[in-house]
Amino acid sequence: MSSKIDRLAELQIDRSDVNEAPKRWPWIVAGLIVVAALGVYAFNAFNNRAIPVVAEAVQVARTAGGVGSVLDASGYVVARRQATVSSEISGKVLEVLIEEGMTVEKDQVVAYLDDSLQKAYLELAQAELESAKANQKEIQAQLSQAQLELKRIEELAAKNLASDAELDSARANAETLSARLDAGDQRVTVAQRNVDVSRDQLDNTIIRAPFAGVVVSKNAQPGEMISPNSAGGGFTRTGICTIVDMESLEIEVDVNEAYIQRVRQGQEVVATLDAYQDWKIPADVIAIVPTADRQKATVRVRIGFRERDPRILRDMGVKVAFLEERESSGEQQQAAATLYISSDALRSDADGNFVWLLRDDTAVRRPIEIGQRTNRGVPVLGGLGPGDKVILSAERELSTGVSVSQQ
Repeated sequence: MSSKIDRLAELQIDRSDVNEAPKRWPWIVAGLIVVAALGVYAFNAFNNRAIPVVAEAVQVARTAGGVGSVLDASGYVVARRQATVSSEISGKVLEVLIEEGMTVEKDQVVAYLDDSLQKAYLELAQAELESAKANQKEIQAQLSQAQLELKRIEELAAKNLASDAELDSARANAETLSARLDAGDQRVTVAQRNVDVSRDQLDNTIIRAPFAGVVVSKNAQPGEMISPNSAGGGFTRTGICTIVDMESLEIEVDVNEAYIQRVRQGQEVVATLDAYQDWKIPADVIAIVPTADRQKATVRVRIGFRERDPRILRDMGVKVAFLEERESSGEQQQAAATLYISSDALRSDADGNFVWLLRDDTAVRRPIEIGQRTNRGVPVLGGLGPGDKVILSAERELSTGVSVSQQ
């Protein structure tokens, strides 16, 4: 019987551990509260820390004389007067007397061609001229003899001592020789013209500079063939060198036709070479080419330099600023300067364009009014002043009053 009781006792559930379990829950709850508190603290600390930003001070973009720019454009320095010096005849180059960068004067010899053939033609033409002149002397002597004979026959005929047939024959002989003399004069003239042409051909073997300038390229070497029409194919040169008149350098820019009304002839311009960013060169609009490019929708504008400088070279890249017209009422007034900001600083939303300002280590939203973007930046027509610091970029989204720190 006792064995059955023992077996029934083994089937009972021991509830001593169940009574002790609730004692662990307060610790678990306390741990969760601490973790949550630390998370809230870390979140608040992250959001309250200063946001690193990149900012810059807005400067006034002034041009010469304090006059603002109404339009910016870019173009190239070009030469209005340049030439590839060639020959009027085909021939072999004997000697080239120039090098790149050399300054030449007008009519200075730059090269010689082989002139042996032209000399032979000239000598032949001179010989033909001498022959024609000698023939004229012979005819002149015969004519003089015929005229004397005619005179004697006329005297005899007046005394009835010569027949009419003899008189007619003497007169015809004199007239024939006179005609031959006139024809000989024409042959002498033709021979003289041949001499002049042969002399010009010989002179064409000497290549001269058409105007004063600077040699920018040397295209031929001694021994090469040169021809004005490339009759020899790809192995024949068409020019000796290229000369540029440095006094004729000017600027050509293509202006969008939508803004061409801002440009006028004689307008003041400030040019900046890409090679010399700090050098402001005064210039003026020479002409507005009266045609537009339908593919690019641009109009070409020619701009002349007010001053010459050896640093200005052909085909240099250049940026130009067309200045607004000066106003005067008794005394000349300076137009207001324009503020420019980087396009990275510009923001926009449903309320319009705005920027974030850095003010006392906090971010401040500032609505602005902008103009047409240029290669100088975004012009600000209202909302900013010189010295304002605009935020270019931030590590995360900004809001008004958030703490920021400049990197």
